[in-house]
Amino acid sequence: MKLLLCLVALTFQDHDKPPERAAPYYPTPQVVVEMMLKLGELKKGETLFDLGSGDGRIVLAAAQKLSARAIGIELDRGLVLQSRQRIEKMKLGSLASIIEGDLFEQDYSTADLVTVYLLPVTNIRLSPVLEKKLKKGARVVCHDFEFTEWKAEKTEVVEDNEGRSHTLFLYRR
Repeated sequence: MKLLLCLVALTFQDHDKPPERAAPYYPTPQVVVEMMLKLGELKKGETLFDLGSGDGRIVLAAAQKLSARAIGIELDRGLVLQSRQRIEKMKLGSLASIIEGDLFEQDYSTADLVTVYLLPVTNIRLSPVLEKKLKKGARVVCHDFEFTEWKAEKTEVVEDNEGRSHTLFLYRR
Protein backbone atom coordinates (compact mmCIF):
# COMPACT_ATOMS: atom_id res chain seq x y z
CA MET A 1 0.00 0.00 0.00
CA LYS A 2 2.86 2.39 0.84
CA LEU A 3 4.41 1.74 -2.57
CA LEU A 4 1.12 2.49 -4.31
CA LEU A 5 0.74 5.78 -2.40
CA CYS A 6 4.32 6.76 -3.29
CA LEU A 7 3.71 6.04 -6.98
CA VAL A 8 0.48 8.07 -6.95
CA ALA A 9 2.25 10.96 -5.20
CA LEU A 10 5.11 10.90 -7.70
CA THR A 11 2.70 10.81 -10.62
CA PHE A 12 0.88 13.92 -9.42
CA GLN A 13 4.15 15.62 -8.53
CA ASP A 14 5.53 15.09 -12.06
CA HIS A 15 2.42 16.62 -13.68
CA ASP A 16 2.54 19.68 -11.44
CA LYS A 17 6.21 20.26 -12.09
CA PRO A 18 7.02 23.12 -14.49
CA PRO A 19 8.73 22.16 -17.77
CA GLU A 20 12.51 21.79 -17.63
CA ARG A 21 14.75 24.38 -19.26
CA ALA A 22 16.00 23.05 -22.59
CA ALA A 23 19.26 25.00 -22.40
CA PRO A 24 20.84 27.88 -20.50
CA TYR A 25 20.36 31.30 -22.05
CA TYR A 26 23.35 32.16 -24.19
CA PRO A 27 22.74 34.76 -26.93
CA THR A 28 23.56 33.76 -30.49
CA PRO A 29 26.02 36.21 -32.08
CA GLN A 30 24.37 38.31 -34.80
CA VAL A 31 26.65 36.96 -37.55
CA VAL A 32 25.51 33.44 -36.60
CA VAL A 33 21.84 34.53 -36.57
CA GLU A 34 22.18 35.82 -40.13
CA MET A 35 23.96 32.67 -41.28
CA MET A 36 21.29 30.44 -39.69
CA LEU A 37 18.59 32.25 -41.67
CA LYS A 38 20.67 32.12 -44.86
CA LEU A 39 21.53 28.43 -44.46
CA GLY A 40 17.87 27.68 -43.74
CA GLU A 41 16.89 29.54 -46.95
CA LEU A 42 14.14 31.49 -45.20
CA LYS A 43 12.07 33.52 -47.66
CA LYS A 44 9.48 36.27 -47.43
CA GLY A 45 6.10 34.90 -46.39
CA GLU A 46 7.49 31.70 -44.88
CA THR A 47 7.10 30.74 -41.22
CA LEU A 48 10.01 30.37 -38.82
CA PHE A 49 9.92 28.88 -35.33
CA ASP A 50 12.88 29.60 -33.04
CA LEU A 51 12.97 27.08 -30.20
CA GLY A 52 14.33 28.53 -26.99
CA SER A 53 14.17 32.00 -28.52
CA GLY A 54 15.91 33.82 -25.65
CA ASP A 55 15.89 37.57 -26.28
CA GLY A 56 14.18 37.11 -29.65
CA ARG A 57 17.07 38.08 -31.91
CA ILE A 58 16.42 35.33 -34.50
CA VAL A 59 12.68 36.09 -34.51
CA LEU A 60 13.36 39.81 -34.95
CA ALA A 61 15.90 39.28 -37.76
CA ALA A 62 13.56 36.94 -39.65
CA ALA A 63 10.64 39.37 -39.42
CA GLN A 64 12.57 42.60 -40.02
CA LYS A 65 15.05 41.55 -42.70
CA LEU A 66 13.13 38.81 -44.52
CA SER A 67 9.46 39.69 -43.88
CA ALA A 68 8.90 36.14 -42.64
CA ARG A 69 6.31 35.16 -40.05
CA ALA A 70 8.53 34.49 -37.02
CA ILE A 71 7.48 32.76 -33.81
CA GLY A 72 9.71 32.25 -30.79
CA ILE A 73 9.09 29.64 -28.12
CA GLU A 74 10.58 30.56 -24.75
CA LEU A 75 10.06 29.28 -21.21
CA ASP A 76 11.73 32.13 -19.29
CA ARG A 77 9.12 34.79 -18.52
CA GLY A 78 11.70 37.59 -18.30
CA LEU A 79 13.08 36.78 -21.76
CA VAL A 80 9.54 36.49 -23.13
CA LEU A 81 8.67 39.97 -21.85
CA GLN A 82 11.97 41.41 -23.14
CA SER A 83 11.36 39.90 -26.58
CA ARG A 84 7.78 41.11 -26.74
CA GLN A 85 8.90 44.64 -25.82
CA ARG A 86 11.49 44.58 -28.60
CA ILE A 87 8.87 43.36 -31.09
CA GLU A 88 6.54 46.18 -30.05
CA LYS A 89 9.30 48.81 -30.13
CA MET A 90 10.33 47.71 -33.64
CA LYS A 91 6.66 47.62 -34.76
CA LEU A 92 6.95 44.00 -35.92
CA GLY A 93 3.83 42.68 -34.21
CA SER A 94 2.18 41.74 -37.50
CA LEU A 95 5.04 39.33 -38.29
CA ALA A 96 6.72 38.40 -35.01
CA SER A 97 5.45 36.84 -31.80
CA ILE A 98 6.76 35.00 -28.76
CA ILE A 99 4.94 32.11 -27.11
CA GLU A 100 5.69 31.58 -23.44
CA GLY A 101 5.64 27.83 -23.16
CA ASP A 102 7.15 24.40 -23.41
CA LEU A 103 8.77 23.78 -26.80
CA PHE A 104 7.78 20.08 -26.61
CA GLU A 105 4.08 21.01 -26.56
CA GLN A 106 3.82 23.30 -29.60
CA ASP A 107 2.33 22.74 -33.05
CA TYR A 108 5.03 23.11 -35.70
CA SER A 109 2.93 21.98 -38.66
CA THR A 110 3.12 25.43 -40.32
CA ALA A 111 6.92 25.73 -39.97
CA ASP A 112 9.03 26.19 -43.06
CA LEU A 113 12.17 26.68 -40.95
CA VAL A 114 12.95 25.78 -37.34
CA THR A 115 16.05 27.19 -35.65
CA VAL A 116 17.51 25.44 -32.62
CA TYR A 117 20.29 26.30 -30.15
CA LEU A 118 19.68 23.73 -27.45
CA LEU A 119 21.71 21.18 -25.52
CA PRO A 120 22.41 17.76 -27.07
CA VAL A 121 20.17 15.98 -24.53
CA THR A 122 17.31 18.31 -25.46
CA ASN A 123 17.87 17.71 -29.18
CA ILE A 124 17.61 13.96 -28.55
CA ARG A 125 14.21 14.47 -26.87
CA LEU A 126 13.08 17.01 -29.47
CA SER A 127 13.97 14.98 -32.56
CA PRO A 128 10.91 12.65 -32.51
CA VAL A 129 8.60 15.60 -31.74
CA LEU A 130 9.79 17.45 -34.85
CA GLU A 131 9.68 14.28 -36.96
CA LYS A 132 5.97 13.95 -36.13
CA LYS A 133 5.00 17.61 -36.34
CA LEU A 134 6.99 19.07 -39.25
CA LYS A 135 5.60 19.06 -42.77
CA LYS A 136 7.53 17.47 -45.60
CA GLY A 137 10.23 19.81 -46.87
CA ALA A 138 10.54 21.83 -43.65
CA ARG A 139 14.10 22.83 -42.80
CA VAL A 140 15.82 22.73 -39.42
CA VAL A 141 19.03 24.61 -38.61
CA CYS A 142 20.87 23.66 -35.41
CA HIS A 143 23.54 25.82 -33.83
CA ASP A 144 26.55 23.90 -32.46
CA PHE A 145 24.64 20.79 -31.34
CA GLU A 146 23.32 18.48 -34.02
CA PHE A 147 20.43 16.04 -34.12
CA THR A 148 22.45 12.84 -33.84
CA GLU A 149 19.65 10.67 -35.28
CA TRP A 150 19.38 12.78 -38.45
CA LYS A 151 21.76 13.22 -41.37
CA ALA A 152 22.72 16.84 -42.01
CA GLU A 153 22.22 18.01 -45.58
CA LYS A 154 24.83 20.71 -45.09
CA THR A 155 27.24 21.90 -42.38
CA GLU A 156 28.70 25.40 -42.12
CA VAL A 157 31.32 26.81 -39.77
CA VAL A 158 30.92 30.48 -38.86
CA GLU A 159 33.42 32.68 -37.02
CA ASP A 160 31.91 35.29 -34.73
CA ASN A 161 33.36 38.75 -34.05
CA GLU A 162 35.28 37.41 -31.05
CA GLY A 163 37.08 34.70 -33.03
CA ARG A 164 34.94 31.80 -31.81
CA SER A 165 33.83 29.10 -34.20
CA HIS A 166 30.18 28.03 -34.47
CA THR A 167 28.97 25.00 -36.41
CA LEU A 168 25.56 25.06 -38.09
CA PHE A 169 23.73 21.95 -39.30
CA LEU A 170 20.97 22.04 -41.92
CA TYR A 171 18.37 19.26 -42.03
CA ARG A 172 15.42 18.83 -44.35
CA ARG A 173 12.40 16.69 -43.39
